[in-house]
Amino acid sequence: MKFSQTSRRALYLGISCVLGTLSSQLAAQTNSEAVDYSQASNWLCRPDNPRACAVDMSTTIVNADGQTRLEPWSDNPLAPVDCFYVYPTVSQDATANSDMIAGPEEFNVVRSQFARLGSQCRTFAPLYRQITLTALRAGMSGQGNLTPDRELGYNDVLNAWNYYLENHNDGRGVVLIGHSQGAGVLSRLIANEVEGSPVQEQIISAMILGSNVQVPEGELVGGTFKELPLCERGDQLGCVIAYASFRSDVPPPPSALFGRGGQGTVAACTNPAQLAKGSNDLHAYLSNAAAEGFSSTGPSPWTTNGTAIHTPFVSVPGLLSGECVSRNGFSYLEITVNADPDDNRTDVIAGDVMNPDGTVNAGWGLHLIDANVAMGDLETIVKRQAQAYSRR
Repeated sequence: MKFSQTSRRALYLGISCVLGTLSSQLAAQTNSEAVDYSQASNWLCRPDNPRACAVDMSTTIVNADGQTRLEPWSDNPLAPVDCFYVYPTVSQDATANSDMIAGPEEFNVVRSQFARLGSQCRTFAPLYRQITLTALRAGMSGQGNLTPDRELGYNDVLNAWNYYLENHNDGRGVVLIGHSQGAGVLSRLIANEVEGSPVQEQIISAMILGSNVQVPEGELVGGTFKELPLCERGDQLGCVIAYASFRSDVPPPPSALFGRGGQGTVAACTNPAQLAKGSNDLHAYLSNAAAEGFSSTGPSPWTTNGTAIHTPFVSVPGLLSGECVSRNGFSYLEITVNADPDDNRTDVIAGDVMNPDGTVNAGWGLHLIDANVAMGDLETIVKRQAQAYSRR
């Protein structure tokens, strides 16, 4: 079974994981003016100005027999807990660090990775001056003289976090979510500002996706985080969910960055499907369109019977399963497409990262859809954890 392929531009999005690693390597402090996070325009999502989270999240469920049904969605502005999200490398600004004006790419990634959680939590997503795709392209090609400030984005997120705590949190529990560059920034924030501080008691969980969270082999805590353990149950509080996804027939090659262990440590893998429901069947929410801003292919037809699907998301029950595996020095979430060529549903799922020559870059795995493959499970986990937090 093959996945459909994204284009060479998607390669640069996948490469954003490098920045999750590099974000821990400190650079000189910038003199740039601090962002004023009291201004709602400096947030992609905030309850008083939801912006990127105020979107249509409706889904068409496509069963194996090709039959479809609509699944509506609505947010919950009265949710009892909060979610704080740091997005991955998506900015296509011409500078090395992005500006504070949101483009289609920032709105799209929020819709893909975060807005759905608004059914269970109030949503907070700050804009930040991240390292751009432009800087990554220049660095890869060896052309240009763009030198990103690796402290700038972290300091922005830190300021946004502090503003949120002082002005919006009011003692509420909070789920932290980050992917790729955002996961690296968030990991640093947790280590520096959360662990060992009073606010740690309010951390419902941290979802660190598409990055390498290190733990000593056989242990649940240590390495990247000194106090927050990996989650073992879907209703556990104060724990970490972390994984990087690869498809079952393209495991990470020796050169892969995702899933790689360190000296005396392994990359953490927590299976969100197991945490949500004790099964390996993933509850995916897959995009029904190619991402704006990237020359990626759109999805293949979802059925063989010609059914037109117009919702922004598609769910394919039973098609994808995930299992945490450890092989050849890598630990990762192995994604299997349970294809049946005789049924009326597609067996082709988009998500591969491509090299400039058009071949699959196996080292990045399914980085582009790390969140999508388990978004329904992550939503369920937030619901269960919020219920557990309310019983404290």
